[in-house]
Amino acid sequence: MKIATFNINGIKARIEALPRWLAAANPDVVALQEIKSVDEAFPRALFEDLGWHVETHGQKSFNGVAILSRLPLEDVTRGLPGDPEDEQARWIEATVIGPARAVRLCGLYLPNGNPVEFDADGRPMATGKYGYKLGWMARMQARAAALLASEEPVVMAGDYNIIPQDEDAARPEVWRQDALALPESRAAFRSILNLGYTEAFRARVQGPGHYSFWDYQAGAWERNNGIRIDHLLLSPQAADLMTGCSIDKSVRGEEKPSDHVPVWIDLQA
Repeated sequence: MKIATFNINGIKARIEALPRWLAAANPDVVALQEIKSVDEAFPRALFEDLGWHVETHGQKSFNGVAILSRLPLEDVTRGLPGDPEDEQARWIEATVIGPARAVRLCGLYLPNGNPVEFDADGRPMATGKYGYKLGWMARMQARAAALLASEEPVVMAGDYNIIPQDEDAARPEVWRQDALALPESRAAFRSILNLGYTEAFRARVQGPGHYSFWDYQAGAWERNNGIRIDHLLLSPQAADLMTGCSIDKSVRGEEKPSDHVPVWIDLQA
């Protein structure tokens, strides 16, 4: 079972690029982020005609997540538990029925968190958008713990908006006071990992120079000034099934690309 995560930065903008990548990469399941579309406006028929099951959790102009699957999907739920007043479309879950076993897939688009407010001593304050990010991560940690209790293969895939370590940025010094790399953000990410999850890419590939996002501005792609913020976290049961993980870097250099590229894993499922 090949599972990918891909922040497409707008389904309308990627209406040609996404089907092209799907045909070339041949994943079984894809968690999409930033579809930037309400459910009714998502081009469902286009993908269904290509053989995909489509589940969306959309929002007008912003955010939005979706799952495309060639395999059957069951028990689809939408929204991250813990705050019934949160209307941002950032979380979708489904059970993927693989030929060998089922996998619970969570597709997520974690809040960016910028701009960050700092107190007089230069410490980040858990207010505004940054407060929302940290609160969302606390809710995610609770959901991640609950999913572990199922003792089933679980994959949490998406745009985490977290640079886990300095080696995950070409220029770590420029991110010191950014919500993506603040110590509090990284600590919240580690707290989820420490429940017992495996960060798929780092379990297979070590060292600097591996990125999944390059800004559209300032020649970031041409200069390889990237960051790694798209991750797949695996429960122990899923980690035991992993046979590969990679970043499809070349997609960023194609026509009308997203600023993110796909990251994928292979599972014996």
